[in-house]
Amino acid sequence: MALDSKQALLTACRRLLRPLARLLIKSGVSWKEFADVSKVAFVEVATEEFGIRGRPTNQARVAILTGINRREVARLREIIESGEQEEPRYLNAAQRLLSGWHQNPEYLDAGRPLVLPHSGAAPSFTSLCERYGGDMPVTALLKELKAVNAVAEQPDGRLHVLTRVYIPQEIDGDRALRSGSVLEDMGNVITHNLISPLSEPRRFERRAENDAIDPKHLPAFQSFLADEGQAFLERVDDWLTQHEQTDSESPDAKRIRLGAGLYHIQNHKPRGRK
Repeated sequence: MALDSKQALLTACRRLLRPLARLLIKSGVSWKEFADVSKVAFVEVATEEFGIRGRPTNQARVAILTGINRREVARLREIIESGEQEEPRYLNAAQRLLSGWHQNPEYLDAGRPLVLPHSGAAPSFTSLCERYGGDMPVTALLKELKAVNAVAEQPDGRLHVLTRVYIPQEIDGDRALRSGSVLEDMGNVITHNLISPLSEPRRFERRAENDAIDPKHLPAFQSFLADEGQAFLERVDDWLTQHEQTDSESPDAKRIRLGAGLYHIQNHKPRGRK
């Protein structure tokens, strides 16, 4: 049975979100924090792109389009207009525990986090988990915090907190912002080709792939793609430079951003899996 368009889009979104979920989990971002970011994006797009006769969409229509109540729409639009970053309102269990260890006076000594015994009455690590860890087992939380070097165990068995922030894997901020720009470009191409009128030309989006390659050829493919891809992008860059409009030549001319990108495809799915 064929999927209807909404089901198909949700299935596609799930596939899109898998690499994003991988990145966010490695960075200590909870699904609720991501949900907050998603709400901001929904309100932002609905406001800017779904207005009538070129005007920003009014609050009531944004609420209808997004399914977000009007009060929340108003709050999010204020955040968008201010240009400020909303503070996360939801934290995962590990982050809640670390924050409590650094902020709750019961677990502080002269403003510094106490070194805690593993179990026993408060202040202890077990009591900290009971207060901030939700339904997470004490053993699982401690194992995870040790694994990311947020907590260390001393020779006497007591626990010492090393950081206030839970980040399973530190990722460079500039590289993360660039990745967002790349994903936005790819998403804009795909979305344009799906929803633009048939009379409007489709933007170039192609793939070359094969699911029966011996892994021993991976280094050769990487070298081939680096050489051929770089050569192609340099030709694209030359073409764009030749057609660039400078301010001195035409200060009032309309300008658009044009370009092309290449990416390496690789995964380990069984052959033929959809």
